[in-house]
Amino acid sequence: MRDVALRVIQSETPRLLHYDTGADDRTVWGLGLGCNGSVDVFVQAATEARTLEPLREMQTRLARKSPFVVSTIVDGPDAGHAIVDDAGPRDAGSRVTHEGANLVFTEVFEPPPVLIVCGAGDDARPLVTYASEAGFAVTILDHRQAFLTADRFPLAQRLLCRRPEAGVDDLGVDPRTLVIVMTHSFAHECFLATNAQYIGLLGPRERADGILGPLGARDDSRVFAPVGLSLGADGPEQIAISVVAELLSVFSRQQPGHLREKTEAIHA
Repeated sequence: MRDVALRVIQSETPRLLHYDTGADDRTVWGLGLGCNGSVDVFVQAATEARTLEPLREMQTRLARKSPFVVSTIVDGPDAGHAIVDDAGPRDAGSRVTHEGANLVFTEVFEPPPVLIVCGAGDDARPLVTYASEAGFAVTILDHRQAFLTADRFPLAQRLLCRRPEAGVDDLGVDPRTLVIVMTHSFAHECFLATNAQYIGLLGPRERADGILGPLGARDDSRVFAPVGLSLGADGPEQIAISVVAELLSVFSRQQPGHLREKTEAIHA
């Protein structure tokens, strides 16, 4: 792969490579590692003008936090050219299409799901770290300014100091937003009144019932209390793993279970 990349840089001609890992993994990867399948790899110089322009446009659109698509010609006379455009209603996933003599790979870029964590205590630190590394854009709310520091939460996108009575109307909560309430000083009804996809409450079931009962929210399907999957977790780090696993399950609309029990493809 290194030699191919060097030739692409020198010739400024992109290449589409095909590897079959089903026959001899050692030949392909050199380390005996593979997935017993096939993979196509498109190699293109990153400093060419035709590459830089789409990359700049992608950077601009990523800042807008709205979905978009990138269609790249990966094989054919126009290989290397890419177009960045708004995502349409039919752009539900990536695809490969033939357009005349060109083979086009279209990739859909969705903004990262937003996770709002209420409470900046020590138990929130592993949760924010794991959730951020898993692809969530994390906002932390707490009324204690001293707890909201970059040293404590280096991966959080936003650290907001506020009290429950300030509300959440300005947070942009939408159906892609997930919320975890780790401190019971925050007003849960603030988020129950929004269209957040998921609302998780940390703590024992009895406390959750005492909170949700008066609000008439015991049967709200968006509410997960106690929060997290049943993994036998103990301690802040393990609990954070169980919570992030539940977040991924809810956001992807997948029922959690063992991969060995799936009869279809792993990523189906």
